[in-house]
Amino acid sequence: MNTTSSTPRYVSVHGGHSGQFCDHATDDLENIIKRYIELNFSWIGITEHAPAISTALLDPGQVELGLSPELLLKTFTSYMDECRHLQNKYQSQLKIFAAMEIETYSGYKQFVPFLLERYRPDYIVGSIHFVDDISIDYSQKTYAQAVQQQGSIDKLYCRYFDQQYEMLNLFRPAVVGHFDLIRIFDPGYKSRLQKPAIWQRIKRNLKLIKEFDLILDLNLRALVKGADEPYISRPILELARGLDIAVVPGDDSHGVKSVAGYMDQGISLLTELGFSTQWRQPTLLSY
Repeated sequence: MNTTSSTPRYVSVHGGHSGQFCDHATDDLENIIKRYIELNFSWIGITEHAPAISTALLDPGQVELGLSPELLLKTFTSYMDECRHLQNKYQSQLKIFAAMEIETYSGYKQFVPFLLERYRPDYIVGSIHFVDDISIDYSQKTYAQAVQQQGSIDKLYCRYFDQQYEMLNLFRPAVVGHFDLIRIFDPGYKSRLQKPAIWQRIKRNLKLIKEFDLILDLNLRALVKGADEPYISRPILELARGLDIAVVPGDDSHGVKSVAGYMDQGISLLTELGFSTQWRQPTLLSY
C-alpha cells in the first residue's frame, strides 16, 4: 500500500475473527493482529461473534463439532481475555478495540445486556445473521428455509430490515454490520432492493442510523466470497452519502489471509462516492 500522507490509512471497523475462538475462521488471533501491524493499519476493531444462547440456535457446523452454548460462552470469555491481553501487548504498534458482534435471535434482548455487563467490550457491531431464528448466511439451504418461513423472499427482506430496525433502537450499536447481508443468496437482489416495501425500510433504517450517529460497516467479505460489490450495495451507499452517514471499511477477516482483503477497492469506492477517508473511530461504550 502507498503510505504517502495523502493516501487513506488502512483501518477495519469489523474484523479479526480467528480460528482460536470462531469455528468457521482460521489462525490464532495474535497472528492475525501481527498481520494488521505488518500492513500498517492505523486501528482495528476485533469483533468476535457473540456466543449462541441456546442449542436451537447453533448452526449446523457447530452441531457437527459437538459445540454447546456453555462451551461457546467459555470460549467467548477466553476471547475477551486474550483480546485485552493483545490490546495491551501491541498498544505501541496498533490501536486495537476489543469488541463483539451481537446477534438478534430469541432472547437477545436480555442476553446482549448480560454480555455487556460481564465482558464490557469497547463497542458492539450490530448485525443480523438470523431472521426469526433461522440463519440467513450459513448456507443456501438455511436461506431457503428462512424464505419458506416468511412466505416469500420479499417478505424475508422486509422482516430482516424490520428486525434490524428493532435492534438499532434497542442497542444503538456503534457500528452497523454488513447492512444488506440479506442479499447474500439472492442473485436478483439489485432489483429487489428497489421494491417500494423494501426500499422504504432501507431509508427508514438509514435515517435512524443517522439520528443515532452510528457508523456503517463497508463489509468487504462479500468480495472475498465472489460478489461483485461489498455489503453495502451502491444504491444504499449513495443514500447513506446523501444523509452524511459515516461509512468505514471492515475487512470482516476470518484468518490471516483475509486481513485487508479488497481494502483498496473498498477505499476507492468510498472515495469515488465522496465519503470522508478520515476514518471515524467507533464511539466507545461507557460503563
